[in-house]
Amino acid sequence: MRNWIRFCMFLMFIFGIVSCKQTASENKAEINSEENSDTKKQVQDKMAAYLMVYFKDNDHSLHMALSKDGKSFTDINEGKAVIAGDTIAEQKGIRDPHIYRGPEGNFYLAMTDLHIFAKLDGLRETEWQREGEKYGWGNNRGFVLMKSKDLIHWSKANVRLDQSFDGFDEVGAAWAPETIFDKKAGKFMLYYTMRTGNERNQMYYSYVNKEFDSLLSPPQLIFDYPKEVSYIDADISEIGDKFHMFYTPHDGTPGIKQAVSSEINKGYQYQEKWIDEEPQASEAPNVWKIIGEDKWILMYDIYGIQPHNFGFLETTDFENFKNLGHFNEGVMKATNFSSPKHGAVIHLSQKEAEKLADHWNFDF
Repeated sequence: MRNWIRFCMFLMFIFGIVSCKQTASENKAEINSEENSDTKKQVQDKMAAYLMVYFKDNDHSLHMALSKDGKSFTDINEGKAVIAGDTIAEQKGIRDPHIYRGPEGNFYLAMTDLHIFAKLDGLRETEWQREGEKYGWGNNRGFVLMKSKDLIHWSKANVRLDQSFDGFDEVGAAWAPETIFDKKAGKFMLYYTMRTGNERNQMYYSYVNKEFDSLLSPPQLIFDYPKEVSYIDADISEIGDKFHMFYTPHDGTPGIKQAVSSEINKGYQYQEKWIDEEPQASEAPNVWKIIGEDKWILMYDIYGIQPHNFGFLETTDFENFKNLGHFNEGVMKATNFSSPKHGAVIHLSQKEAEKLADHWNFDF
């Protein structure tokens, strides 16, 4: 009888330890979950500045500008390039830069590898890299992908669609790449404009590896415009439980339209409404949120006017848009640069902005 009592006491002791360990483990998991949630909130709370990337036709290179309020931007290198296109691109020039902050905090630059004035600048003997009649205006085959932890030191990869996958030897153009993280797939997704030969331009996507130097999947159509016209320059923002894609159809005078989906890479519903009110041709939409407010700004490139300029709209619901005018013609200001082309904007912390500014001897 005494041995039985001792055995029961031993079992109670063992199960008590297991129970304590389970409770401690559960508590630790809850704490980690809360810490992760708090960390995400802290990252959002500490955002205090805006970084714009853009390029210029006269140098086909990367430019950067900073802003404290998301409306007044100052170039950090007095209007000069921060990365020369001829140092990173196969065609000795880049266009259509896009910047994205990954969920782990790294920065991702994606650019079109294309120089449309390479012959005039003495960089090649022909107008285009390949025969214009067969492959069309601005023909190219790939992108420049770059990754950084600090916006100063960058890795670089030249990625060509025809070299990445079989069956894409006749790619006529690969333009305007943008990056987004697909949470469901757990991968970075690159989406872009592509055409075969000199056919119409359409919008596609591929997954890209975490090193950001090669594509993992061949081009897949991300959206099908209901008319047989070119449509280009997708920009996707996750707003609540929806993905809002702004893009440029060449359906009459090119401008900005919107399509919305509950999934990141399919199911986008066509909307007939034009978003911009520009009488001249526009392209390259990009959306960013005003820090601390439930307001978003939609920027686009009005390439149909001279000199080139950006146009801006403000929205709170992605249904109604307030016209903010052009750079230096309203509340939006470009303080020390002009004629920007195809830009994109992300948030930075004060520390990140100051570190970048210090590197370029810019007083922020």
